[in-house]
Amino acid sequence: MGRENPAEKALILLRSRLCDPYFIFKPFSDSSDSNYSKMKFMISSSITEACNNSILLLGPRGSGKIAVLELVIRDLLLEYPDTISVIKLSGLLHCEDNCAFKEIARQLCVEHQLLFSKMASFDDNSQFMIAMLRECGLAHKTIIFVLDEFDLFAQGKQRLLYTLLDAMQSVTSQAVVIGVSCRLDADQLLEKRVRSRFSHRKLLFLPPSEEDMRKLLEHILLLPTDSTLPHNYAVEFNAKLQNILSDERFKEMINSYTNHDSTVNHLVKFLFRAVSNMDLQTGFLSLENFKTALLTIQRQPKMECIKDCSILELYILVCMRRLEIKEQNSYNFNSLMKEYKSVHDSFRTADYYAQNVCLRAFEHLLRRELISFADNKGNNQSIEFRPVKLLVTSYELHQGLKSYHSCPAVLQKLMAG
Repeated sequence: MGRENPAEKALILLRSRLCDPYFIFKPFSDSSDSNYSKMKFMISSSITEACNNSILLLGPRGSGKIAVLELVIRDLLLEYPDTISVIKLSGLLHCEDNCAFKEIARQLCVEHQLLFSKMASFDDNSQFMIAMLRECGLAHKTIIFVLDEFDLFAQGKQRLLYTLLDAMQSVTSQAVVIGVSCRLDADQLLEKRVRSRFSHRKLLFLPPSEEDMRKLLEHILLLPTDSTLPHNYAVEFNAKLQNILSDERFKEMINSYTNHDSTVNHLVKFLFRAVSNMDLQTGFLSLENFKTALLTIQRQPKMECIKDCSILELYILVCMRRLEIKEQNSYNFNSLMKEYKSVHDSFRTADYYAQNVCLRAFEHLLRRELISFADNKGNNQSIEFRPVKLLVTSYELHQGLKSYHSCPAVLQKLMAG
């Protein structure tokens, strides 16, 4: 068997890291001020001091709420292996009270090796949960309830939340309720009777800062120099990567990518694509790998359609854009032809076609959904007289013209003007 290429081993390592949320979010557990440390302190205090607690984890999707929570629970299960039971519910699946109580009863039975009855009623399951909370409390065991999509549990009569939080008011119970939601006002959705029993502890998960982003990139992409990978290869790989991370072009790329979504999960998707583009012949990441990944992720279907248009279709699109700039809100094919003739007369272009040819190009643009009729009225009217509207933005049209391999200079000039 041939010797394994170190670049292939490095690629496997980097991909496995990017698919492992525990590895990705581990750097956030180092600081004493991190959400990991705060959450672990709250839950471990409830375990050691035998008290009840309720916490809300709030932040946008992809910010690492569940990943950090799983990291905390995994570490606590190692520290307190026989004193923790974890019950997980999702608002997408269990927001209906009867379904939620049944799932809690099922998971408690599995956890404590009891026989679960599918035929148990709503009252049976709720009473069973309260009894288990009491028994676990007496045995100094803590039940951790994780309610993902917490805001969905706050709809309707909120019987699950009330029953659970009310049972936790007893000195014999020992439980922690952790709600996870992307709604920052999730606690405001609670009824007064539920809110009065809630601890109102909240942890806010924000996108990483620029400094944290740099640390995260290094944590994920730098190769270990003391592993099975050749030492010299790992050192050279890391040196080249540091040069890329310090490059202003790379920083601009990351800023543009994270401009509308700066969550960790969004960044990880980008890095996975970049790593997958790595050239196994050279064995190193390059700036081109990241550029290719960015272009792949930020694909613009409309711009790709524009690149496949004919020259005449481009003229029609630019004429429509000019009419919109002139604040002509309602226009039809005949109005376009007047604008098209005006452009031809002004610039004396060679690209001038008969009206019946223009009409076929116009119909083709309608079929490709780059333009559409402004309303559903006048279905019996001829196409030439029905008002139309442009379905591509000025930016998409401008970028599409720039990437068009043989775009007439006059169109570029018209768009710039």
